[in-house]
Amino acid sequence: MTGTNEHPDGPAVTPVGRRGFLASAALAAAPAPLAAAPAAAEPAEGATVAGPADEAAAAAGHGAVARLLAVAEGDRGIGWLRAALQVAVQLELTTIPPYLCGWWSVRDRRGEAARLIRRIVGDEMYHLGVVCNLLVAVGGRPRIRDAAPRYPCPLPGGVRAGVQVYLSGLTKAFVRDVMMAIEAPDTPLARTASSPPTIGDFYGELQRAFRRTEPYLSAEGQLSDRIGSDVLEPVTGLDDVERALEIVKEQGEGTESSPADAFQDDHPAHYYAFAEIYHGRRLRRTARGWQFTGAPVPFPDARPMAPVPPGGWHRPPVRVGRLLDQFDTTYAAVLDRLDEAWGGGGGRSLGAAVRAMRGMEEPAVELMETPIPGAPGTYGPQFRPV
Repeated sequence: MTGTNEHPDGPAVTPVGRRGFLASAALAAAPAPLAAAPAAAEPAEGATVAGPADEAAAAAGHGAVARLLAVAEGDRGIGWLRAALQVAVQLELTTIPPYLCGWWSVRDRRGEAARLIRRIVGDEMYHLGVVCNLLVAVGGRPRIRDAAPRYPCPLPGGVRAGVQVYLSGLTKAFVRDVMMAIEAPDTPLARTASSPPTIGDFYGELQRAFRRTEPYLSAEGQLSDRIGSDVLEPVTGLDDVERALEIVKEQGEGTESSPADAFQDDHPAHYYAFAEIYHGRRLRRTARGWQFTGAPVPFPDARPMAPVPPGGWHRPPVRVGRLLDQFDTTYAAVLDRLDEAWGGGGGRSLGAAVRAMRGMEEPAVELMETPIPGAPGTYGPQFRPV
């Protein structure tokens, strides 16, 4: 997880508070329309959250977040926090494979688009570490391998209804329909009572539940490490919880924005970084507000990985099958080592996960350079742990 610590060049405009940035930009850049996923999603295998009885009712799956948010605030105790944080583990884990596919597909890793995506991959790994630490702090244990989805799939818990997450090489449609769709900022004025819950709703309610419950937070079993551009640290008080969850929200996953707020940061939130790739320009302040009219962000030359179909690649050639098995076996090892890391294995297991993760790139790129017989595009990793 430390292997993603690379910073892109700063934006072409003077850094401003991230919340104010989001609020102003949201007025000028509405989310791009969503297109249908390339194939219908199959049910997410392994998505059910197993655990104590007080967590089972809120098991992750379709509508789990809505059910969690329907629980009266006075009834949101430790069991509710543990169930909600396991859903958060699923949410964060689901974003990483599609972002990795987009990044691995880019041929020139020195280009601006590749650097932006790499930073965001690091952020998402940090978010996963945050929610795992929080779950351990309240006496739970992250079930990371159980949280691994089968792609294509909806976002876990029923958030961002209508978004289908699939695996593909980097294309403008993939940036718009997966990357930007996952990270689209919360826009309260556009919402109605019947709107599905957003990631911002979910994390905001987690913050409220921590403040109301004031649980004992144990540092035992939590991990510390540099992940991406952030430093993961144990949470030992409510101020730590508030800060950690606020960073997760503000880095691109459902921010409630106000121009009066100020949170200094050198990078735009994830949605706007992806939008810069999509529009091909940096976001800059103009007399008419924030617009994508800044310095060029050239869309990169990318390996033409085709979207992975439901059920994975059907009857691949022998060589491709071996590469897929090699990748999926390594991915399974990453998930197992992460489970061990937050299950008492600590830094040694986390280091083993990092080393295993580095071994995923070579077979992924080799797959992305192997044409599909009789069809456009190339193969790519399935992220289906054996």
